[in-house]
Amino acid sequence: MEVKSTKVKVKNVAQSPQKLRLVADLVRGKDVQEALDILQLTNRKGTETLKKAILNGVASARELFGVDKNVLFVSHLSVDGASSLKRVRFASKGRVSRISKKRSHINLELTVK
Repeated sequence: MEVKSTKVKVKNVAQSPQKLRLVADLVRGKDVQEALDILQLTNRKGTETLKKAILNGVASARELFGVDKNVLFVSHLSVDGASSLKRVRFASKGRVSRISKKRSHINLELTVK
């Protein structure tokens, strides 16, 4: 029997991987409806991005397999680092300091129970 799963990749999210992993740890391995409820009540910056990624996976599963979000669960969720933006900030005594704005990639897989 073939396992029905959909994969979603969100690239170059303008948030550091460490902060996104704190939110991803809350919903990893949960049912989709439970994960969406947790994200609705969590007060963190990355919740909207993860919620959109999960809803994108639900829409993809509905299109491919004709299943509803009640039978899906988050089987794999990882947050990886992307290339960071290098910016400069002027410091005292004519110096320049570097600012690294970190970015993330989200890898999500939803599987039918």
